[in-house]
Amino acid sequence: MAAEATRTTDVLLDVKSLKKYFPIQKGFLRRVVGYVKAVDDVSFFVRAGETLGLVGESGCGKTTAGRTILRLYEPTGGQVFFRSRQLAQNGEEVQVNLAEMDKEQMKRIRREISMIFQDPINSLNPRMTVSDIIAEPMIIHGQYHPAESEAIILNLLQRVGLRPDHLRRYPHEFSGGQRQRIGIARALSLNPRLVICDEPVSALDVSIQAQTLNLLQDLQRDFHLAYIFVAHDLSVVQHISNRVAVMYVGKIVEMAEAEELYLHPLHPYTEALMSAVPKADPKYKSERIIMQGDVADPSNPPSGCYFHPRCQYARDICSQESPEFRELRADHFVACHLAEELKLRGV
Repeated sequence: MAAEATRTTDVLLDVKSLKKYFPIQKGFLRRVVGYVKAVDDVSFFVRAGETLGLVGESGCGKTTAGRTILRLYEPTGGQVFFRSRQLAQNGEEVQVNLAEMDKEQMKRIRREISMIFQDPINSLNPRMTVSDIIAEPMIIHGQYHPAESEAIILNLLQRVGLRPDHLRRYPHEFSGGQRQRIGIARALSLNPRLVICDEPVSALDVSIQAQTLNLLQDLQRDFHLAYIFVAHDLSVVQHISNRVAVMYVGKIVEMAEAEELYLHPLHPYTEALMSAVPKADPKYKSERIIMQGDVADPSNPPSGCYFHPRCQYARDICSQESPEFRELRADHFVACHLAEELKLRGV
């Protein structure tokens, strides 16, 4: 069963069985000999105004999932339903499948879905001023009107904590935190409804991370935004997310409300990740779970549950059958054969 039992009418984005496979080519003729299953049958939903945290180890497919939703990568399969205003009929929102949109329709949809990229250095054009960078989406979408747009750009710059005199400067003149703020302002220039945040604080110092997270929360409240927040730092995700989805080798293995997931994990992989979260109390003796082996190869994953070679609770069925992603508790989904039996530790 897909993660859809508790959906309500406020669902903004509804991802069903999303797949993205990258071909492996060899030889002079570039013959396809296999596929890297970066995103493999992923289903989740995002409600209007909420933050869904997407976590997991590096290489698990988090970033690829975000880029495939936005069609920066073409999906191999699945459906991505979005409640659009740009394609509205008779003034009412209409649900569209982003996976089937043509280029012109997708361009219109991108006014409602934007992205904050992980690396603020490489995501900003070094030959453009801050003003030009923020104005570029407006120009591309035909919404740039000199007098009005300059006021919007100045307002956005101030909202993200930069000064008016920064407008004529270039990206290399700013710190990493300031560059990320420029990227945030650019993402908001078309007044989107959903922002995909691809590890927006991973390249920043800890103190700057806190400032950026607080800024994102303030902007979410003021602009009524929904976020997909991609990260590998669980303490960051806990701070900002309403719900959290845990990915492992291209699949979502658990999804629940943030507090429920952190206190009562149902999947052994989630428990292992939680054990690595630093504790605030120096007297607390951490019982770190050390997972054996390496992350499974997405081009040649193991049979059954992908996590079973590293799972301390694994049984025969785990290597033989792929677990169903099902709702075990209210709004708490998990893909584990043993979820009902295990008593796992949270944070």
